[in-house]
Formats: sequence, C-alpha cells, structure tokens
Amino acid sequence: MSGGVPGRSSRARRIPRGPRPEAVPGLVGRAVALVGLLDIAAGVFPRFRHSRMHTLAEVLPGSFGPFAAALSLSAGVLLLLLAHGLRRRKRRAWRAAVALLPAGAMAQLAYRHSPLGVLFAAALLVPLVWHRREFAALPDPRSRWRALANFVLMSAGSLVLGLVIVSVHPHRTLGDPSLADRLTHVVYGLVGFEGPVDYQGSTSWTVAFSLGALGWLTAATTIYLAFRPEHPAARLTEDDEARLRALLARHGRRDSLGHFALRRDKAVVFSPSGKAAVTYRVISGVMLASGDPIGDVEAWPGAIERFMDEAKAHSWTPAVVGCSETGGEVWTRETGLDALELGDEAVVDVADFSLAGRAMRNVRQMVKRIERAGYETRVRRVHDLGEAELERVRRAAEDWRGTGTERGFSMALGRIGDPADGDCLIATAHKADAEPGEYGDLKAILHFVPWGEDGASLDLMRRDRAADPGMNELLIVAALQAAPRLGITRVSLNFAMFRSALARGEKIGAGPVLRAWRGLLVFLSRWFQIESLYKFNAKFQPRWEPRFIVYRATTDLPRIGFATMQAEGFVEPALALPGRLRRRSAAARACAHTVTGRDARAA
Repeated sequence: MSGGVPGRSSRARRIPRGPRPEAVPGLVGRAVALVGLLDIAAGVFPRFRHSRMHTLAEVLPGSFGPFAAALSLSAGVLLLLLAHGLRRRKRRAWRAAVALLPAGAMAQLAYRHSPLGVLFAAALLVPLVWHRREFAALPDPRSRWRALANFVLMSAGSLVLGLVIVSVHPHRTLGDPSLADRLTHVVYGLVGFEGPVDYQGSTSWTVAFSLGALGWLTAATTIYLAFRPEHPAARLTEDDEARLRALLARHGRRDSLGHFALRRDKAVVFSPSGKAAVTYRVISGVMLASGDPIGDVEAWPGAIERFMDEAKAHSWTPAVVGCSETGGEVWTRETGLDALELGDEAVVDVADFSLAGRAMRNVRQMVKRIERAGYETRVRRVHDLGEAELERVRRAAEDWRGTGTERGFSMALGRIGDPADGDCLIATAHKADAEPGEYGDLKAILHFVPWGEDGASLDLMRRDRAADPGMNELLIVAALQAAPRLGITRVSLNFAMFRSALARGEKIGAGPVLRAWRGLLVFLSRWFQIESLYKFNAKFQPRWEPRFIVYRATTDLPRIGFATMQAEGFVEPALALPGRLRRRSAAARACAHTVTGRDARAA
C-alpha cells in the first residue's frame, strides 16, 4: 500500500485545473437542441404555430410545405438525438447535422421560397464547419443492445408525444374520446393506421402524418442501430495480461488493488516506455479507471497521458475510483483533474493482529462459538487445491452469490481458480458432521488476491445460507492466523465508503452538519451497506488507508457515479423481466444477514 504524501491532507482538495474541452461543441449542441425543441413545438402545438414565435419557428429546418407539422416534428426529434453527440464532439453526429440543416433549408426555399430559412441554417452551419476539427471523437463501444434500448425509449417517447398531439386539438375533435380511445389512436397512428378519434377539416391529416413520422423515426433509428457495425468494448489480450503481470511482479507491492487490474473485461494503455499502465473500462461514456496506475511511479505520467489522450480521442469522461493518496496526487498534478476522498480501505498488519483484549472480545467469542459448533478452516494457495475441489469451490461461489449478477469492478477479480492466478489465497470453512450437501462439507469461502509478495487483498466472501452466522469473521481470523506461514505480513479487507464521516459523526461534540451527514449515510445504508461495512471492518482493528475519486468537473460526478454503479453491478443496463426480478428479490432477502466481500468492496 502506498503511503500518503507528507504534509498533505487526505481530505477533499482542489488544485488549478488544466485545459478544459473546447466550449464550441457544447454551445453548438445546445443550439441544435433548441432548434429541435422549437421544431417539435411548431409541429405539435397549433397555438404555437400561430403565436409570435411562429415567425422564428417557421424558418427552422423542417417547418415547410404541406406536411409542415410532420416534417417539423421529425426534424426536431432528429436534431435532439444529434445534440448529445455534438456536445461530445462525435464525428458522425457532426456529419448528420451538416447534412440535415442544408437539406431542411433547401426544402424551405423550394416549398416556401423562404430565404430566411437558408440564412438560419447557414448561421448554424458556419460554426459547425468552421470548428469541424473539434468534432473528431471516435465511436463508443456498443452492441446490439443499443438498438433494443433505442426501440424501448423511442416507443415510450412516441407514445407520450403522440398522446399530446392527439389531445391538443380540443376544438376540432369530434365527440369526447376517452383516454383509452386516444391511446388507441396513437398506437394505430404510429404504425400507419387510422384510429377511433376523428377531427374536423385537415386536422386529421396533420395528426396522422405526425404520428406516422414518429413511428417511422422509431423504426428507422432502431434498424440503423441494429445493423450498423459493432464496436465491442476492449478486452485484455494475452500479451497485455502478460505485460501487466510482469509489472505487478516488480511493483505490485505498492497498491493493494493492483492485481484487480487483471480483470479481463478491462482495457489497458501503457506508457511509452512500457514501464507503467492504466487499466479501465468504458461505461455510459465514462472512461473509468480504478486504483493506482500499475508499474514504476516514475513512468506513471506517461501512462496517464496516454489515458487522457484516449479519453479525448473518443470524447469520454475521464475518471478514477479508489486510487490511493499518492495516486491521487499524481493524477491531479499531471492532468489538472480534481480529487475527492471517497472512503477508507481497512488494512490489517498481521504482526499486530491478536484476538486478545477487550476490543476483540466480540470477534473472539463468535469464533470460539462457531468452532465449538464443529466448524474447521483451511487456508491454502489456489495451486495447492486439486482440480475437483477447485471446481467445487467455483460452483459453490457461483450458487451462493446473493445477487442476480456478479458484482465488482475496482476491488474484484471476477474469477476463481484460474491457472494464472495460482498465488491467490482461498480460505474455506467445513463442517464434517453436517448433512452432506451438493458441495460436501464446504460451508463458506474467502478468496484473496496477491498484494505483492507479502500481502493479500480480499476479493470475495461467499457462504452457504444454511450455515451458522459468523462465517466471515471465522475465515478472516483463520486467514490472518495462517498468514505468517504463507509469508503474508498485511491483509487488505473491505473498503468502507465515507468511513471518516461515520466515525466523526458519532463522536461527542460532532456538529449539526456532520451529524446530519452521518444520519443520511445511515439511512442510505439500508440499501448500500455503508455503515454495516464500516462496523464490520472495524471489528478487526485495522489501520485505515484513504481512497479517492478523481474527476474532471463537479458536474461530471452524477454521471461518474452512475457509471461506477453500473461497473460494480448495482445498476444493470439489461431489461429485467418480472420473473427475474422476483428471483433476485428472494435471493436478496435470503442473504440479507450476510456480508459478501465482493459486493461489500464495491459498495
């Protein structure tokens, strides 16, 4: 574990930021979004089309000819879809906007003979073309799931917008159609059929063309996303993994999270010298690294520069979660990013650990009670287990997982028993006199990854839900007691998020703001195990090592937080079916009494 930098506070700190991305793409994106909203309003609301703003809306791309409402609506939706890509400097969004604006202007000139429409389009085209080099970002990793997500979101949006279109003509509506009739009319209109609602005059055609345009846009964008070439997320190649293992062999002692860089769902960038590397995953447009860079500290700036260049090339939001104080200092110094304390990692020095004393009484009593119940423990390296036993451990860890998905990213390896991970540590609990189950006498599992040559970092904890409570405490104590025999001098346990706030907030003399912050964290602990992890870790009297999140701007924090929750497995992008939700809910209730190491570290 790298220590803190002398004279520096481990609390949140800000330093002068480096260069920010150019503002032009953001301004252009907002202008295009405004154009899209005005086009939608001009196509949907009849009063808007005859208001004072009609003079402006009428010359916007898409508001021309006998199909003005439908074309305005189509152009508005398309421009709104493009706005986000333009703000992120995406090249394909730029190409589409450059094609759409003049096409709309030429149509205005042909159908309405409006030179103002051409001038307005030119006013938007000038900054787009003049700053074309800024719109050079490469595509994001993507898969066919994007098409399904687009279909669901566009369909939902079309239903809502379609209901508005059907309902904004009360004086021209024949009869008094119910909400069900209007919804039916929308659904029929999206697929090109007439519904039960009728209008006076040409309003029926306006509504029909508008609904048809929404249905066409939903189908066209979904088909495009389904058949465009995939850009799958990068993965570690065998050569990348070999190079990372070589760096860890020389410098792995520095960071307890170093071995987690070997997750095979991460990508990697190396410094020009090859002596340092940063591993990351791209999620929802966030380029998310975890822990410190791997390798020689002197070469870290080169790897960080490559990381930032890659983020800029794709217009990804750079972020780092769980870096040490030294890592945070280097990141902020080299990039101008900001660092904020996220929590603390519990590290136990094996030489100082003992079950004696009043402070360890609860743990000591629990361990002795479980041992009297007939449980025994075994602590071994992975390469010391036979293949049959290792396979049994793998299957048990999978079946005893308390959630529907595998959780973890920054502090989880994502596999057990890989031949390349022979130095990993497995602690198991057994009860010989218990009724034999699918996994024999196996009742609980702890898995540790190497932390240099003399350390171990907790990866996951799994237990049979029918086993007695206290399995986690039993196996942690067993691992710490076996550590000297295995040449281990320090063990990293769970990460406690916002630990310092919880600890200070419960002390006498804490101010009202700190007490309120602690109260909020305790409330959130009902779902995210914030307080329970802190108290669980504190049982073993560890020393606390601060961990930080590194980010570009405060406005990026919600996006980074959401991407981190996706990476850690707390938010799933895939659609959840009702049956799957019921199974997951039942599993969550069944394991509510136990702390899972990987899930805990991710919290």
